[in-house]
Amino acid sequence: MPDTQKQKHTLIVLLEDEPGALNRVVSMFRRRSFNIESLSVGHTEEQNLSRMTLTTLGEDDEVEQLVKQLYKVLEVIKVTDVTSERSLIREMALIKVTADKPESRAEIMQFAEIFKARVLDVATDSITIETTGPEDEVERLFALLRRFGIKESVRTGSVAMLRGSLAVGAI
Repeated sequence: MPDTQKQKHTLIVLLEDEPGALNRVVSMFRRRSFNIESLSVGHTEEQNLSRMTLTTLGEDDEVEQLVKQLYKVLEVIKVTDVTSERSLIREMALIKVTADKPESRAEIMQFAEIFKARVLDVATDSITIETTGPEDEVERLFALLRRFGIKESVRTGSVAMLRGSLAVGAI
């Protein structure tokens, strides 16, 4: 019997923008004992339709079952697992870093430039940076900035879209 391993899956869920819809989707994950690693929800180009991007860890067959269960949620219109597809997956983070020495400031701003991040705020004791990119790239910037001391940070979670003319929103 082949040895299966849990891997990160990125799911795109199109659903009606109705009160309680998000809760019902999240409850489905809870009932199936799946942890949501990241969750991002927003309006789409179509009125009354929301797009949810979430990541979870699971074996392929477990996630396939989860997708089938999601279709039982009344508001869910379409579910796409883009894990193995040609897709663009990005995350945004705001990072406030301790910068109370001139040499620290210069180095932090250099890291921001290397990662094509934007400096949003400079205070007497900190610099706030905005970065966008694949999760591993965002994580690498965090790793470099930790030695200065991260005062505060926030991450959006992943957002995903299929590349080219393939469209998840096409129903």
